[in-house]
Amino acid sequence: MNPVIKSLFLLPQYQNHMPKISAKAHDMPSSPIRKLVPYAEAAKKQGTKIYHLNIGQPDIETPESFLNAVKTADIKVLEYSHSAGNESYRKKLCGYYKSYNINIDHTEVIITCGGSEAIEIAMMTCFNAGDEVIIPEPFYANYNGFSRAADVTVVPVTSHIENGFALPPIGDFEKLITPKTKGIMICNPGNPTGYLYTKEELMALRDLVKKHDLYLLSDEVYREFCYDGKEYVSVMHLDGIENNVILLDSISKRYSACGARIGAMISKNKEVMAAAMKFAQARLSPPSYGQIGAEAALDTPQSYFDGVKTEYISRRDFLIEELNKIDGVFCPKPSGAFYCIARLPIDNSDTFCQWLLESFSHNGQTVMMAPATGFYSTPGAGTNEVRLAYVLNKEDLKNAMLCLKEALKVYPGKTN
Repeated sequence: MNPVIKSLFLLPQYQNHMPKISAKAHDMPSSPIRKLVPYAEAAKKQGTKIYHLNIGQPDIETPESFLNAVKTADIKVLEYSHSAGNESYRKKLCGYYKSYNINIDHTEVIITCGGSEAIEIAMMTCFNAGDEVIIPEPFYANYNGFSRAADVTVVPVTSHIENGFALPPIGDFEKLITPKTKGIMICNPGNPTGYLYTKEELMALRDLVKKHDLYLLSDEVYREFCYDGKEYVSVMHLDGIENNVILLDSISKRYSACGARIGAMISKNKEVMAAAMKFAQARLSPPSYGQIGAEAALDTPQSYFDGVKTEYISRRDFLIEELNKIDGVFCPKPSGAFYCIARLPIDNSDTFCQWLLESFSHNGQTVMMAPATGFYSTPGAGTNEVRLAYVLNKEDLKNAMLCLKEALKVYPGKTN
């Protein structure tokens, strides 16, 4: 290198110089579900067995119809599919929704790369930068990330553990509506709370949406998992706001097929779907093998779902009972999905969940949970709460609860 040029690079202004990342990247939140993975990996390398209650990865087997369709697919060239997804899949999918009294045709469906992409495309389609969307919190943590990517501001309306995270009063929503408010988003049944909205709650939301002409985005990926005889009501059942409603869906939990990455965005609003199609075209197409498996899985017999539902009810009942037996712990009984949020006698859930992996084990075992702070948008909320996914068998849940009970006895930040 020329000596003069070399000397320039020794000047202070050239030392450690590199481009800056975007403000959007800087502000993108870490996943509370996955951010502790490095600590879990380190614990496993030391020989500690970890019970993963931190992530909604079911241990239920994927239906054979799904797997066999992928294995036997006679494909010579793995081509792009239509950007909206295979027409045969979309048409067959309409029959599935009809069984839930959701009447749509295949032109009102865009198949996406998981439910995550459905949410992202919906937000980018419906909202401008700086618009506000009201979301009952705690909510699925990645809504924070998706909204940040779309430059949309989440305005939280807080639900409370004392009443099982029921929908906050409609008056609480109305107080938050400003000229920037363009939508409301819900998850039903809910992740992370497991709460199942009643028909009356959804009718009240409908009236508010209609009054202010807002979008209503509804993440309904857990509709198969409703318990205690309680009714699943979709936003697609709400009369009078057909053009306001966006349904977001995924096969990940329905068929225990998280890795297939197949979701759907559904709306009767033709302008919304035409605009969303441009985003779908920009990412080209959803996964081909995932669509093949998902289409075949639509023939899964009801007995599969009955068995899965019975198993989750058994796990839920066991977990909630064991949690509430522990001194200082409170956990309401969820009516849907396979999650719950528990309040613990701790100072800080982020610190506690990391401590469980870094500094604690009982008989060579520990438990991994998700700090609830990441499921809130309000700063400081959820600091003594954790989310648990009852996706493990009851023997593993039993051992996990024993670990939690013993951990709370010796945790330095215990509050009572």
